[in-house]
Amino acid sequence: MNPVYLTIPLLLGSAVVIYLACEYFVNGVEWVGRKFAVGQQATGTILAAFGTALPESVVTFVAVVFGATAAQKAIGVGAALGGPLVLGTIAYAVVGLTLIICRQQLPKTAAIRSDFKKLSRDQGWFLWIFIVKVALGLVAFAYKPWLGIVFLGAYAAYFRKEMRGGQIEVEGELEPLKFMPTRAAPETWAAVTQTLFALGVIFIASRIFVSQLDALGPMLGIKPQLLALLLSPIATELPETLNAVIWVRQGKHRLALANISGAMMIQATMPTALGLFFTPWLLDRSLILGAIVTTLAVGAMFLAFRQGFISRTFLSLMGLFYVAFAVLLLILRLG
Repeated sequence: MNPVYLTIPLLLGSAVVIYLACEYFVNGVEWVGRKFAVGQQATGTILAAFGTALPESVVTFVAVVFGATAAQKAIGVGAALGGPLVLGTIAYAVVGLTLIICRQQLPKTAAIRSDFKKLSRDQGWFLWIFIVKVALGLVAFAYKPWLGIVFLGAYAAYFRKEMRGGQIEVEGELEPLKFMPTRAAPETWAAVTQTLFALGVIFIASRIFVSQLDALGPMLGIKPQLLALLLSPIATELPETLNAVIWVRQGKHRLALANISGAMMIQATMPTALGLFFTPWLLDRSLILGAIVTTLAVGAMFLAFRQGFISRTFLSLMGLFYVAFAVLLLILRLG
């Protein structure tokens, strides 16, 4: 086991590498989408959401598939619950705070109201899937691993719905490909190469991240699942969070909100399927508490999107759900 003065730098360093590599992945996969004539809506929501949600999914994959101990596999389960918690609270709060700092308001137009209704349907999909995934974590039975296929099928259905949802104008233009920054239209091979290279870096950095997180728990006297629930998502959901900051500053509010919504659907299905395939998928009290807070937060967003009651103040206050979760952990001594 590494001493703490090596563990923490390795943990933070690997998280930074995951984020930087994900930037290259998102940039590359969006160009791949354009090169292969993927629709604008899918490029702006499905592909971008997949790229920015990748780190958390890879952390779960590495933990549950390659984890040598029960503690390492528990990290994967915690990460699978922590991603939606952070996205449904902190990510939306960052959008609201950025709007306030930049002195912007969400436009009150018919197009925006239509977008809100669409996002409410996404939140509804998420809630149904999330409730089922939590319910499965409360019981043990022999055929549970096979239900992972159902979650993969649920995302496939969502993916198909988005791909057939019609063409919408994507806000803004793609940045130049990072491997060819001086080319306005890079070669297809360069976009594919950059995407695969970034994916490999994310995979390696995630293995380092999981191993260091596993080592940090005993040092601090905190359960590995709880560390994964609180710390891992904060680091690995940085792409969604920082993308939201950039897009809001550019006035691309729809992209900021849609990217978070799409990433939440991935987090509700892909990591859960992996957890069901490779672990007993049983939730402890801290994870159940996190699931309850996530359900309440997303339920609030569902109602707000459906009624069109979305403002920068409302979005900013979503962060209070995460604060409440952390306080309850301390009060109930679940750490």
